[in-house]
Amino acid sequence: MSAEPTDTTTFRSGFVAVIGRPNVGKSTLLNGLLGQPVLAVSAKPQTTHFRQLGILTTDLAQIVFVDTPGIHQPMDRLGEYMDDLATGVLADADLGLVLFDASEPPDDDDRRVADRIERVQDKPPVLVALNKVDLLNPEALADRRPAFEALVPDADLVLPLSAIDPNSRQNLLVEILARLPAGPKFYPDETITDRYERDLAADLIRAAALESLRDEVPHSIAVRIDEFKERQKGQDYIAATLFVERPSQKGIVIGKGGSMIRQIGTRARQSIEKMSGREIYLDLRVKVMANWRSDEDALRQFGYLGGQK
Repeated sequence: MSAEPTDTTTFRSGFVAVIGRPNVGKSTLLNGLLGQPVLAVSAKPQTTHFRQLGILTTDLAQIVFVDTPGIHQPMDRLGEYMDDLATGVLADADLGLVLFDASEPPDDDDRRVADRIERVQDKPPVLVALNKVDLLNPEALADRRPAFEALVPDADLVLPLSAIDPNSRQNLLVEILARLPAGPKFYPDETITDRYERDLAADLIRAAALESLRDEVPHSIAVRIDEFKERQKGQDYIAATLFVERPSQKGIVIGKGGSMIRQIGTRARQSIEKMSGREIYLDLRVKVMANWRSDEDALRQFGYLGGQK
């Protein structure tokens, strides 16, 4: 289905690269702007592993947000892929949106974000949003703001943001629209993401694992959807495998008497049902694939390094 023709003299459109360190609130912001949970969110960092589009279409504009993995110090081949992906997106965008967590002073990952942005040649205009301002008072924000402004000195604008506040999101949206070029729609009105439901389901299962497991396990987890069957009557059926790197991690993911995998399954099923609007029967299993984060064949299997997700 092709997008409908639009009056490009008044209609605005463009791609907005959303960049920041892990757990800065990128996916929370985009879900709020889109009005539904199409990007996986977790309190744990590095929930986002893939580039994903979030497409917001109004009567006046179509904004194609490009959500990216959090920029951090890479520790393996997967980390290098995620870091390269985040900065590569900025080079091709019409606008950059850089999020910092204003509830904490700038850290090494924030400085790494600034360094990656600086390295991009011919980068587009950049907006800086100081997120999570709802967690600190105005005086603390005023004291902290200069340190963040210094990280991206050539930013078009630095503005406060609370990704969970509709009014704050709207203020950001106004600034984004003011900087987009005139142009056509790239996607049909009803399209809100470029990823299929089975891919979103894998993201939501992984996010559920991140929420449920202890710190030493989550980032060693990959999710593969083995079956995804939509049924006309009754529950849709999804079978998925969670891959970990060590046998000891498998035991933690399963839990005593299967308690942990049931908890992950319940949390994931609820998220998938909210995303899809349908009842789901979710069947999870756990397997070991040693050191998959540094294995290029495994990374391709899971959709990284040019593979298919």
